[in-house]
Amino acid sequence: MYTIRAFHNQSVRETEPHSVIDRSPLAFHQRLPGYAPTPLIDLPTLAHELGIARLWVKRETSRLGMPSFKILGASWAVYQALIARLGTTPSWQSLAELAAAVAPLQPLTLAAATDGNHGRAVARMAALLGCRARIFVPAGTAEARITAIQGEGAEVLVVEGTYDDAIIRSAQEADPHCLVISDTSWPGYEAIPRHVIEGYSTIGWEVDDELERRDEDPPDLVVVQMGVGALAAAITSHYRRPAYAVPPRIIGVEPTRAACILASMEAGTLTMIPGPHDSIMAGLNCGAPSLIAWPIISAGINLFLAIDDQYACTGVRRLAQAGIIAGETGAAGLGGLLALRDNPRIAAAIGLRAASRVLVLCTEGATDPAAHARILASDCRTDCLHSRACIPTP
Repeated sequence: MYTIRAFHNQSVRETEPHSVIDRSPLAFHQRLPGYAPTPLIDLPTLAHELGIARLWVKRETSRLGMPSFKILGASWAVYQALIARLGTTPSWQSLAELAAAVAPLQPLTLAAATDGNHGRAVARMAALLGCRARIFVPAGTAEARITAIQGEGAEVLVVEGTYDDAIIRSAQEADPHCLVISDTSWPGYEAIPRHVIEGYSTIGWEVDDELERRDEDPPDLVVVQMGVGALAAAITSHYRRPAYAVPPRIIGVEPTRAACILASMEAGTLTMIPGPHDSIMAGLNCGAPSLIAWPIISAGINLFLAIDDQYACTGVRRLAQAGIIAGETGAAGLGGLLALRDNPRIAAAIGLRAASRVLVLCTEGATDPAAHARILASDCRTDCLHSRACIPTP
């Protein structure tokens, strides 16, 4: 059994009466070329193995031509930032028309810090709208992820240090000709990260609509990945709406090597975890929670769960067996559910039971193919390397 850490939120707020959530981001995404709802996959065999009634996986391995959900937040945040600079909302039917509408703002650069997916999504939006892109990555970022960002036409700069160091460096780029599009926030920088969170709300609406189409009840337990907390804030806001008479319990998952949100819950205040953050769950290697995500997730998530890399590896393999090709971060949600199976006391405390209907998010595809191949070749009986790839068992 691998190591986990857990924090039960005894003061969780199951409804948020002041939460204003609408479908505006979804309507925006539906106007983008190539939009389609991502699949909601039913995995009855794995549900049976886990001893639960239903297991749904929302597969975000291909979203608007990108290998993760991140384009949802990046596109909406870029759009909102551009119209804020314009001072008006332009009329447009195509991205070419939108690019023409924002042309008076040129020359303009979009900057971001990333472990891979967010930066690539920002770079894609920059290319589509005729902007330049400058993306900062922490040392140790997989070469495949750097190459993918460069393939979007972006300039990539490697920052010696952690993801949090890359955030600090990217923030220095802000000027009249450079917009910083970050998915985390700090004092004085809150509007754009808030729009990123809003953009992720499309996931929740799609799940609602698909379950209604199938005449299925909503999930009673939702597992979501946490990094800085933006996605977790979006999912928490969605399921804490008064529309849910019986709101689901929510589990937030992060690596034991970068459990900044769990540490913050234990401390009762925002807490930074010093690096290095070397989990294979690269998209979750964050040392500090987002300032604007923190009030939402600290009030609305029931269980904060930190898992070892081996659980993410097992999640990758179990998803592959079900025909879902997922990266390590993408499989972390299922890894958290597998960790609960191995820790029945914690599972019972959160209410995981035979009748449970569980939603898990698969947030990315195999964005580092070499690491993915090594994980599939391993059974994780040995420890994972800090180089973000499992050691194959002899």
